[in-house]
Amino acid sequence: MFDLDIDTFLLVNILGLIIGLVFGFVAQQKQFCFSGSIKDYIQIKATKRAAGVVMAMIVAIISTQVISYFYDLDLTQSAYFKSDINYFAIIVGGALFGAGMMIADGCSSRSLVKFAQGDSNALVTLVFIAIFAYATTKGALYSIVSPFINNETLINISSYLENFVFNIYFILAILIVLLALFTKKIKRVFSLIDGAIIGLLVGIAWFVTGYIGADSFDNEIAIQGISFVYPSAKTLELFTYYEVNEFSFGVCMVIGVLLGTYISTLFNKKYSFGCTANLGIKKVKYNMIGGALMGVGGIMAIGCTVGQGLSGVSTLVFSSFLAIISIFISGFITAKILHRKNILAMCFIFEWEEESKKDKNIDYQI
Repeated sequence: MFDLDIDTFLLVNILGLIIGLVFGFVAQQKQFCFSGSIKDYIQIKATKRAAGVVMAMIVAIISTQVISYFYDLDLTQSAYFKSDINYFAIIVGGALFGAGMMIADGCSSRSLVKFAQGDSNALVTLVFIAIFAYATTKGALYSIVSPFINNETLINISSYLENFVFNIYFILAILIVLLALFTKKIKRVFSLIDGAIIGLLVGIAWFVTGYIGADSFDNEIAIQGISFVYPSAKTLELFTYYEVNEFSFGVCMVIGVLLGTYISTLFNKKYSFGCTANLGIKKVKYNMIGGALMGVGGIMAIGCTVGQGLSGVSTLVFSSFLAIISIFISGFITAKILHRKNILAMCFIFEWEEESKKDKNIDYQI
């Protein structure tokens, strides 16, 4: 397919690194964040970051479906279309992940960005995500979680509802309505460049692994979009044992996000530090708990807010929408509880430019 004098496996990993670099750079510049969008709305009714997430979903769906059509990608070979799907595990996993991302003040991708831009506490979250994701797939928690995920009764019940693919026009119509509700003004849509770029990166990831990666014979490359929970576990494994063949598209993306975010901080220093120390929040404890919940939940739900919310959703498969809805509901409820206890940290205001200039008498600390 690509007549290049370079090993396909190496090429895919290099492109994964580049995708991660761009993701990290863009996410740091605008602080793109699914969990942050929930927090913004609960605290000050701000919808800018929520609009960015919806824009990312729209572009991810369109780019993925267009690329899939023109390059004949078989998205059904991805993890989102597994035959023995267990919707109960998806829902429970999503609920665990949603709670975890609010407790830790950031999902897996957000924690990568926060750590690389100067929040050392986010490293605790990342380590716990990786440890518990690895423990769930291969370690101490496998014997506990696997019987639930692979429970024949639950799988049989789930099979009564086929893991179908939604009509693209139906989904896009819903997302466009949400975008209109969040933006309210057409001109605001043009400020959501971060969401558009991140959504496009999802489509490119499918192209890299599904089209370019199809030429790899020595090392099998699974077709995949962008995700960060299991790749974080594999990155920890690589760091611990260091075997060159453990490099993969996902691991290279994780490394790329860290590098891209750090490069971005050289131009955008506003967000390059943590902020919760002044609020008296026992941050490390919450990082540990939230990371653990996300590690287990991300494996059970077959992805995180990016893995399911963008990559999974871009395939239009039912289980991915079930996962992201479960993550959202759990995250929203958890955020409301934390806000009521006054431990939902607010470090910066993310509001539409014209709204941020108004005096809202907002009480926040940085």
